[in-house]
Amino acid sequence: MTISDLRIATVQFENISADKTANLATIRRFATRAAAEDCHVVAFHECCIPGYTFASRLSREELVAVAEAVPSGPSVQELIRIAKDANIIVLAGLYEYDSSEDHIYNTYVCVDGNGMLARFRKLHPFISQYLSPGQELVVFDLLGWKAGILICYDNNVVENVRATALKGAEILFTPHVTMCTPSSRPGAGFVDPALWQNRHQDPTTLRMEFDGLKGRSWLMKWLPARAYDNAIYVVFSNPIGMDDDQLKNGCSMIIDPFGDVVDECRKLGEDMAIAVCTRDKLIKAGGHRYKMARRPELYGEIIGAAHESHLQVAWRK
Repeated sequence: MTISDLRIATVQFENISADKTANLATIRRFATRAAAEDCHVVAFHECCIPGYTFASRLSREELVAVAEAVPSGPSVQELIRIAKDANIIVLAGLYEYDSSEDHIYNTYVCVDGNGMLARFRKLHPFISQYLSPGQELVVFDLLGWKAGILICYDNNVVENVRATALKGAEILFTPHVTMCTPSSRPGAGFVDPALWQNRHQDPTTLRMEFDGLKGRSWLMKWLPARAYDNAIYVVFSNPIGMDDDQLKNGCSMIIDPFGDVVDECRKLGEDMAIAVCTRDKLIKAGGHRYKMARRPELYGEIIGAAHESHLQVAWRK
């Protein structure tokens, strides 16, 4: 089936660490809601099924126990049932264990009611020293569109996004668990969890933290540029609330090829944003002209030159 105007939902919710049953129930609830609002696709954040940050404290054996085979494991099979029951395509993340390689991956899958449409393994895995980096870019068919996936830090490396677009991606799904963490950049840092607990009494202070340089203001420095420069839709998904001991600020959004935010989650709680992707923007946007104007004979060898890659694997001891 080919859909000319593709209606996509992106969700923010507070996942529960190591409680796949609860998180899959939330995914089912939002998938059903998105389908009721005539969406063709619904996307969730990085490792939304098991939770993310708690993995930093797990031994390799413990992380293997949390991880699953893909697509034969129970979580992906449940995603397929959710997609079938709601009649919607679902994208969600988990830890994958590949027994043939004895490797663990941070993986994001796309499924419909018939099975898995795509699997992507994070290229630059954080949070645990036991995660292996993925080794390929992925572009796949999505109801007549071409879609790609890059997880969190993968999107900060501009070559990853450009290469995915050059492989034909028109829509880029960018699941994250990001913002509100310390960094060398000015203004970065944790947000006090007490503000989350007091959000109903004092939403203003929490919103200032979430929207400032610890959160959304930093995101808006670079994420719209990925869409604008490459003339693609960017579907950003991020949790809100506590992910283990870290507070996250959500603001899941969909950005069009002009770099404009079409819709965004703004609630201080679970929420869903919806946008319609139309093909005319893919051609009208400046990034389409920029891609056509490239002169790789000038810099192809520079960009493609071998170097010592720092995968930026990070974990807490």
